[in-house]
Amino acid sequence: MLSVDDYLVFVDDALDAMVAIIEELGDDLANRRLDIPGTNSPYVLLEHCLGVMEFWAGHLVAGRPTSRDRDAEFLAHGPVAGIAARARRAREQFHGDAAGAHLSAPLRNPPAPDDADLPLGRTQGGALFHVYEELAQHRGQMEASRDVLRAPWGVLAQGWVDAPPPR
Repeated sequence: MLSVDDYLVFVDDALDAMVAIIEELGDDLANRRLDIPGTNSPYVLLEHCLGVMEFWAGHLVAGRPTSRDRDAEFLAHGPVAGIAARARRAREQFHGDAAGAHLSAPLRNPPAPDDADLPLGRTQGGALFHVYEELAQHRGQMEASRDVLRAPWGVLAQGWVDAPPPR
């Protein structure tokens, strides 16, 4: 059985890597979307992951109220320093939420009906595992986006998209 402390090592590694990527990219590149349908900027991916942490660990595991606006996460943009600071605060809150979790206990708030019968919607441990799943997935997307955004041939490509995609 994986301890919460060991689990947090994996979560911290993913979150810290995501923050490092946006800090490396800076305000301009961190907010850029590639000209590929459905892509998100590195900034958006981190914003979404902060929402995932707040909802799945804060609301479903710890039982706090939530005002998450998932759709707004995918429209987010702004200065890197602000989201990096929020990510560091979210990390500390997440540590407290995970430490207070009872891994085999049911969620403290009901999940979406589509999630209720899935492992992520049945137990606090499942919800916490889902947070790591999201962080790992989106870290990989951020790494790929960073590589393209920083590639010498990438700056010559036409059609970089700085605005949110049409809805």
